[in-house]
Amino acid sequence: MDTNDLIKALAADIRRPGLSMNTVWLGAASGALMLAGLVFFMMLGPRPDIAAAVETLRFLFKFVVTGALAAAAFAAMRVAAWPEAELRKLLPYLCVAPLLVLVGVALELIALPSDTWAAKLIGTNSVLCLTFIPLIGLAPLALFLLALRHGAPSRPALSGALAGLAAGGIAATFYAAHCPDDSPLFVATWYTIAVFGLTLLGAIGARLAVRW
Repeated sequence: MDTNDLIKALAADIRRPGLSMNTVWLGAASGALMLAGLVFFMMLGPRPDIAAAVETLRFLFKFVVTGALAAAAFAAMRVAAWPEAELRKLLPYLCVAPLLVLVGVALELIALPSDTWAAKLIGTNSVLCLTFIPLIGLAPLALFLLALRHGAPSRPALSGALAGLAAGGIAATFYAAHCPDDSPLFVATWYTIAVFGLTLLGAIGARLAVRW
């Protein structure tokens, strides 16, 4: 089964009438992880020195941030899928990853000499980051938008933005395994820009596709 056939099969499962929302979300999350992993391993794969990298705190911290973002945004998206959703209920979910990034950046600025900050921020693979995080996240975003159609979000753009944020978190988690730039300064800059692109795309897509 090629990638297109897999996407169609997963989308058909999510659209199947009579499914509970828990089943829909489970299918969307599982499918998103499968498709993101498939695209990642087809196009990139892990970095060559990953065995050594996993022994460093900076490398592992990337997964803490991106994993927290994916989990928090997914939880917030589920809340926002219903008309009674209130923004204040979403804030605790959405503050986790930014706070982690701020802490990581602060510690990095303390640990490194100031004359190395710019080089760490720019890194060596910013273009690759801005290219592949959105590419890896496109299929997960499509599945999340399909899942939102089973709900009744009163603010489709907000729900779609959260879908993009969740897809971006998943994509960034996979991409982090390939990325040789481990500094929180790099992550805070380029990962954020890449994920924002998916967030914006999700907001636009939901306004067009998620109606009730």
